[in-house]
Formats: sequence, C-alpha cells, structure tokens
Amino acid sequence: MAERDKDNLVDELVDYDPLGSDPALQAALARAQAQAWLPGLQQHARTVGSSAFAQWADQANRHPPQLQQWDARGRRIDQVEFHPAWHQVLAHYRAQQLIDMPFAGTPHTPADAPRGRWTAWAAGFYLHGQAEAGSLCPATMTTAAIPVLRKEPALWAQIARGITCAHHDARDAPLADKTALWVGMGMTEKQGGSDVRSNTTVAYPQGATGGGRGADYRLQGHKWFYSVPMADAHLVVARMASSAADGHALQAPLACFWVPRWQPDGTRNHVLVQRLKDKVGNRSNASSEVLFDDAYGVLVGEEGRGIATIMEMATVTRLCCVLGSCALLRQATVQALWSARHRQAFGAALIAQPLMQSVLADLALESEAALLLAMQLAQAFEGSSAPGQTTAQAWQRAMTPAAKFWVCKRAIACSAEAMEVLGGNGYIDSSALARIYREAPVNSIWEGSGNVMCLDVVKALQREPDLRDALWLDLQRMAADDTPIQQALACLQGQWQAMAQDAWVQQAQARQWVQQLVLVAQAGLMRQHAAPAHADAFVASRLGPHASLGVMGAYPLAKAQISAILSASLQLQK
Repeated sequence: MAERDKDNLVDELVDYDPLGSDPALQAALARAQAQAWLPGLQQHARTVGSSAFAQWADQANRHPPQLQQWDARGRRIDQVEFHPAWHQVLAHYRAQQLIDMPFAGTPHTPADAPRGRWTAWAAGFYLHGQAEAGSLCPATMTTAAIPVLRKEPALWAQIARGITCAHHDARDAPLADKTALWVGMGMTEKQGGSDVRSNTTVAYPQGATGGGRGADYRLQGHKWFYSVPMADAHLVVARMASSAADGHALQAPLACFWVPRWQPDGTRNHVLVQRLKDKVGNRSNASSEVLFDDAYGVLVGEEGRGIATIMEMATVTRLCCVLGSCALLRQATVQALWSARHRQAFGAALIAQPLMQSVLADLALESEAALLLAMQLAQAFEGSSAPGQTTAQAWQRAMTPAAKFWVCKRAIACSAEAMEVLGGNGYIDSSALARIYREAPVNSIWEGSGNVMCLDVVKALQREPDLRDALWLDLQRMAADDTPIQQALACLQGQWQAMAQDAWVQQAQARQWVQQLVLVAQAGLMRQHAAPAHADAFVASRLGPHASLGVMGAYPLAKAQISAILSASLQLQK
C-alpha cells in the first residue's frame, strides 16, 4: 500500500510529465504546427517535472539571494550571491535554447525555421514556470531585449553570441570574457512607479562625441526596482541631457540606454546596489534598488524615443507575464487535482465529493481558457510581423495587455482556491501551493498594473480603428452560431460606443469592459478548440444568464460536464 494510502497524507506531485499530462497544451502545439520543436519540449517537460528539479526550485526559494556590497578588504563589489540551485535552474533553461527561439535569424532559430516557433517557445516557458517561476524573470527580459538590441548593429555584433548562448555562465566578469549573457531592465523610479514619464535619471554624452545613437553616455540617478542586478547589462530609461551641467535636464526627452555591469575598460560600472528587495514572493530571484554614479551606458534606439524603445521590449514581457500566470494557474490546478484524487474525507476520495468536483472543474476550466488565450497570443506574435496581418496585430497589441490584466488576476484567486483544496497542508510555507500563492501577484504588478493594462487596451483600440475592426471580425468569426457569445460580443460593442462619448466613463469602466472582452475571446477560443463539454461549461458559467465570476465552483455545472472536465484535465500515467 502506498504511503499516501496508509496515512491519508498526499505528497506533492513530482516525477510526472507536465506536457504528456496536458491535452490542451499538446493540442495547441499541434494547431501551431510546432512538431519540429516537440522532441526538445518533451525532454524539457520530463526534466522540469522531475523530483530533482523540484528540489532545485525549493532550495532556490528557501535560500534567497544575498547582497555582498564589499569584499574582505573593503572594496565595493555589489555582488549578489545565489544558492547553487538557482544556477542549476538557469543552466537548464539556457540549455533548451529558449532564449532566442521566437526570433527568426538568430543562432538557434534560422531565417527558414519551421512554423510554430513562438508557440514552441511559449510552451517551453509555460512548462518551466510550473516548476520554478523566479528564474523566468531574467529569461523574460533577455528574450524581450532581443528585438531592441538587434536594431543596434555594432552592439549586437558584440553581444549576440552571449545573449543566445545555450550555456549558463554565472561568473561576474566583463562582457568580453563571458560566454553567456543575461539582460535586465531598469525603468521604475520611486517618485513615479508606472509613470515612467516622471523619471529623473539623467544621461549626458561622454567626452566630446556630442552623443547620439550608439554613443557613450554617463548616467546619474536611481532606479527603485532594478530587476536582476547580477545581469550582465540592463536596458535603462533616462533623460537625455546635453551635458552634466544641463540646467534643463529634467525637461529633456527620455531615451533608452544599454548599461553593462562592467565598463569597456574592464572596471566595474558605477551602478551601486543599495539593497535587495524583501519581496512577498519571487524569492529565488533578486530585485534591487540602485544608484547611478556616473554609470557608463550606450544609447540604443532613437534619440528621445526611450518609451517607444522600451515598449517594444515590454510587449514581449507582458506576454511572458500572461504565460507565467498560466503556468502558476496550471500547476495550482494540477496539485489540487492530484491531492483530491488521493485524499480521503468524509468516507470518500475528495474528488468524489460533488461540491469539490464543482470547484476542481471550475479551476480546470479557468486554466484551460487561460492557456488557449496565451497560445493564441503566441501565434499572433509570430504572424504579426508579416505585411497585412491586421488580425494578428490586433491580438498582439490589444489582447496582450487585456490578457495580462485578466489572467494574472485570475491566477491570484485560483491559487488561493487550490491551496484551500489541500487545506492546512497547502498553507504550510514549504508547500508548493504556498510558493505559487506568494508568486502570483507579481505578474499583475510587473510591467504595468491592472489599471495601466486596461487603459492601454482602450487606447490601442481607440487609436487604431483598423485593428479594432479586425478584432471585432475575428471575435464574430469565433462566436459562429453560439448565441451567448454573440450576445456578449454585441453588448461589448454597444458599450464601447457608449463609452466613447465620455472620456471619464471610458476610463472608469475600462476594467469591467476589458474583463468582458477577455471572457468573450476565451469563450470563442474554447468553442473553437476545447471539447464540447468544456466549451459549454465555460460559456454558460462565464457568459450565460446566471454567470458567476466570484468564487470557484459557484456555477451549477451538470454532473456529466464535471466528469468530462475532470477526467481530461490531468492525464497521468502513474
């Protein structure tokens, strides 16, 4: 008899295949024609689903990074020390060649790469995030920086090999001495937060060059959140001053700068780490506050176009937030299902209790709909660069922030519900569910809060009517003959017209409207791609006349629907 059967205690699920047990993910890869990437993803899944990887994840989070500002002789070093498990996790991610997989024309993704590269990358990211989420922060920013850095030929020629390297190099050393490079981001300042236009960090040309794209600058100022301070370089937003004595520097336009950890002469850059943030979650990863004391940087992007430059990076990081929250939502659901299958209560397995079935089925629906939306976005990113792909561009520009708003919020609520399935065992700090619960809020906050996302959606659809029309048409196509979806879409369009008449109303109602936009999109995707029982249940519970968006399990699904959903949601061989 298994140990869990004797004492009625259920350990967390490990040593399983998170790809092979996820029919929705397998189907998404097939739809995107990503078969060429499947062998690598299968091996990746087996590794991240292993007990060894789970131990690395646990160790990296139980032993958070520590800042060492000075060496034994009093020299300033600003080094962040990590548990060895952190480097094991990063080394595995690098080895999957995921860093540059989405971008054609990079070392691991040639220009004639087969279709499905964005979906394959998204799947790899999603699988990794189910096992360890903090490491996705440097992975996200390094991948997202590639579109920006490739537009700087001289700089890219120096760093491309390191950015895309399939090996992890943990050394703190100058760029030229490293085999692999990680990239971070520095945008947020204490006085502004998401309001980057209020930034006060200043950059001025170094020497007599006069500045300009690709020129050297010196930065003075601070960043309140400087993600991954041990990254080999950061993309930093600062104001372009004419000189160190420019009295109008704080009115100068914003620009984007490549700020390496080491200067070209082999000395440490003047980026002074003040402290590491003591965060609610994301404990394996380091976030910091820094001062720039004449720090060296190189201007990337157009002069005075700093926000536009960094937003090209942020578009990808927002997709990563969606995928990261999907991963947390999936893992929370998996652990809840696993525990309920093997835990006995009130004379039967938990999963046999009707009310628990309702909760678990609702969690499974939420996870599946989130994944379908994320994979739809990944395909849109792949297709949006081709001329005339207005529909893909509409999904990328409008639905990415919409999905970030909704999916990241739902991950928070659903991780709490999943924790409750495990009861007190889920609330223990060493539980995987506790780590997921602490981790979940960061994706809603990072790269723009919920309000910022909703306003971005409204602005995108307002400024680009062609994209708005393309999105309406695609949603109508997905609604097909489904009356509840059609009615919800008609209400959505009618409300848009009414909101457009009053700027205050448009902003005040943005959250409710974007929520409905995402639900309509998810319902359409479920109707297209999910099993009929799953789609029927999702549409009825989210868009029907008695829809419930409160606690999980509040909508009265039919017994046959629940049975179909629970049997399909986690298909294990063990």
